[in-house]
Amino acid sequence: MGHFKMVFKSLVLLFLLLVVRGSMVQLKNGGYEDIVIAINPELPEDHNIIRNIQAMVKEASTYLFNATKQRFFFKAVKIIIPLVVFRFHICSCSSTAKVFVHEWAHLRWGVFDEYNNDAPFYLSLFLSYLPFRCSASVTGKYIVQSCTGNSCTTRECKSDEQTKLYEAGCKFVPEKTQNAPASIMYMQSLPSVSTVVEFCDQSTHNEKATNLQNKMCSYHSTWEVIMNSMDFSNTSPINSASPPFETAFSLLQTKDRVVCLVLDVSGSMDGNNRIKRLKQAAEIFLLQIIETGSWVGIVTFHSTAQIETYLQQIINENVRRDLTKYLPISAGGGTNICAGVHKGFEVIKQKYSNLYGSEIVLLTDGEDGGMSSCLTEVKNSGSIIHTIALGPNASPELEQFSNMTGGLRFYATDTVDSNGLIDAFSGISSGSGNISEQSIQLESTAQSVAVKQWMNGTVTVDSTVGNDTFFVVTWDRSTSPPDILLRDPKGKEYRTSNFTASNLNLQTVGDWYYWIQNKHTDSQVISMIVTSRAASLAVPPVTVKALMNKDTNNFPNPMVIYAEVSQGFLPVLGATVMATVEPQTGSAVELKLLDDGSGADITKNDGVYSKYFTSFRGNGRYNLKVRVQGKDKTVRLRRRQSRALYVPGYIENGEIKMNAPRPEPSDDEIQAKLGSFNRVASGGSFVMENVPSGGTTDVFPPCKIIDLEAQYEEDKIHLSWTAPGNDFDVGQADRYIIKMSESLLDLRNTFEDATSVNTSSLVPKPAGTKESFQFKPENVTIENGTIIYFAIRAIDNASLTSEVSNIAQAALFIPPKESSPDSTPNDDVINEGINILTIVLIVAGSIIAVSIAVSMIVCILHKKNRRGGPELRM
Repeated sequence: MGHFKMVFKSLVLLFLLLVVRGSMVQLKNGGYEDIVIAINPELPEDHNIIRNIQAMVKEASTYLFNATKQRFFFKAVKIIIPLVVFRFHICSCSSTAKVFVHEWAHLRWGVFDEYNNDAPFYLSLFLSYLPFRCSASVTGKYIVQSCTGNSCTTRECKSDEQTKLYEAGCKFVPEKTQNAPASIMYMQSLPSVSTVVEFCDQSTHNEKATNLQNKMCSYHSTWEVIMNSMDFSNTSPINSASPPFETAFSLLQTKDRVVCLVLDVSGSMDGNNRIKRLKQAAEIFLLQIIETGSWVGIVTFHSTAQIETYLQQIINENVRRDLTKYLPISAGGGTNICAGVHKGFEVIKQKYSNLYGSEIVLLTDGEDGGMSSCLTEVKNSGSIIHTIALGPNASPELEQFSNMTGGLRFYATDTVDSNGLIDAFSGISSGSGNISEQSIQLESTAQSVAVKQWMNGTVTVDSTVGNDTFFVVTWDRSTSPPDILLRDPKGKEYRTSNFTASNLNLQTVGDWYYWIQNKHTDSQVISMIVTSRAASLAVPPVTVKALMNKDTNNFPNPMVIYAEVSQGFLPVLGATVMATVEPQTGSAVELKLLDDGSGADITKNDGVYSKYFTSFRGNGRYNLKVRVQGKDKTVRLRRRQSRALYVPGYIENGEIKMNAPRPEPSDDEIQAKLGSFNRVASGGSFVMENVPSGGTTDVFPPCKIIDLEAQYEEDKIHLSWTAPGNDFDVGQADRYIIKMSESLLDLRNTFEDATSVNTSSLVPKPAGTKESFQFKPENVTIENGTIIYFAIRAIDNASLTSEVSNIAQAALFIPPKESSPDSTPNDDVINEGINILTIVLIVAGSIIAVSIAVSMIVCILHKKNRRGGPELRM
């Protein structure tokens, strides 16, 4: 039993983002408390930054209060400042406060943007192309700008005579002064003080705009979504014209990281080799993971608790090695978790006057009926408690400590070839945002190796890492090490004896190959763990963040697994991302995460890989581990561009005033070549409840199809989408139901009553596969300018049916007339009616028909006033 390490050292970069953290936000009587804003320490020095942040949040509080109809406001905010306050100018508070609320609505309530930067116009009735707006009452003109040198001119947009699409570069330029009060999720940046002060509700929502809010929320308005939130159900309107409290601010300054390990050494830790595995994993944490400059103390507990060492600051390798001497090697006695936590607090208070911002890593494998006695003290302590549950009998209340303090939560089984305990400790890196000082896991693999057999593999040390690189080999039975051979990319070989060296000062980028032979007289589990740190001050490393959609889940709701792969702010595309979910009992489940904009993945090519998980093995804890591999010829970086709505300009008193062009990312912002890489990340643990015993019947339907598209070509409708699975996005569906209608809302609300499409020849493909289907529409009255809407549902072999897909539309004919380019949206409504008038005159040719058409125009205007946009049901 033991491990050796190989270390490569160099400099690291301090990198902390300006972030808003909301994991522990509390809502009390309409007021949000414990919001944390952290400041990037790389920003140039300026004492105005704090004042600017406070002004922004105060204004945002009033803005939010009015926008939510006197329900919510920002009551208490903590601002974390670096050791030195840096220069940073927040842009004008009038616009920033609105942006703050816009982003708050994304993160707190899960609503989506009501614009579409990729497609600024959508097809309305009778092929009128209208700008994405919510509400549809936002007025403006269609303008194209032409520039020669520093001279620019504007003119009205032209459209193609056949397709009716506006020319390239055509943009919707809004009036600076608007009467429309909505929507915050569309164009909250309008400078008029009285403009855009509400979320779109059912009466103003533009359900015809093909934006992400309609796509993901079944064409419901943002306000409807907010009203269905827990926040809304737990509050009532406040009878006040302004927030009842002005936002209170607390200024907190960053300090060195302070961590106390609180480790269970009760009798049960002597079983399943747990105490030895604990020492092994904690050694890796102390020698590799914890950042230089941190303070570390160690406490052990059984029936009582003992302080093994008070806080020591890690200033060199000697301190790291000295700390490992205090790790436990024997176990015995009962379990008193609160005693251990109290001693941990004592260790920290011996140096610091309070516990705020300190961390405790609490590991236990046993139950303790007395945990409730210290819950209140833990909650009010200000310390962050990370919990590691080891084995199947760890106290079920353990996660309460991490939940109430904002800590991480991990679970490790007794299956040693999963490396679960080592991965848990490796996942407890600093949450300061200082990514360049943090340890990055490149490899974590283990397997049972028979006598005289070999374990081998390849680890890529890419160009974004290479400092403080550790190759750690562990084994679980023999007192002597296995036979180790490690070969670097240049062909140099390192043997077992080299692994005793602690500082080889090597920085070789490329593929490293290893071979490990079991020399023990029996089979044993051997593992290889490789960690490193950022290679350069100038280039951020490739990182992986693994997480789930919730910490506790009730059957039969699915879990959603995410892995964000990025280099700095740039998403990494084309990587192979595999997630392993290990249950409390039973074998682990492996699944491939995708970034294709289907199934659980909301946005394609954003670097967030996703998948549903439904293979539940029973109640209890599950842990998550993600492995990412990037191959040189397939992986690439995508230029990250702001998702904020770009407003090209304004019309003020009839004068068009254009803004500067939307900035495009330059090639300097990305590496020309990312190359191959390996990453491993722990995603923590989640708890499943109410899973039926003795196996389950199929209760999981196919997932909702969210990327349905429709086109009309050569008298046929062409539909395309990504295939769902038998269970959400896993497996293969049994059949499809496709419906069509000339009314979008009828298709959404009464799908079963819509006209069916014959799908007898359509056989579903495996989940994630692109589907294509074409047919000639029947039982449809084809008229000039007819638009037909389509939706689809998938059915599995247990007759479970998916939700109705997003709704796609296709125009069957090009109309004889379109809306005038210089018309305002109100004129668009009139022009839609004129199109109707023209068609009716052609068909009927009578004065009576003219009267009917005029009535239609009046009807459209009436519905616009009532619903926020033109609508015609046919």
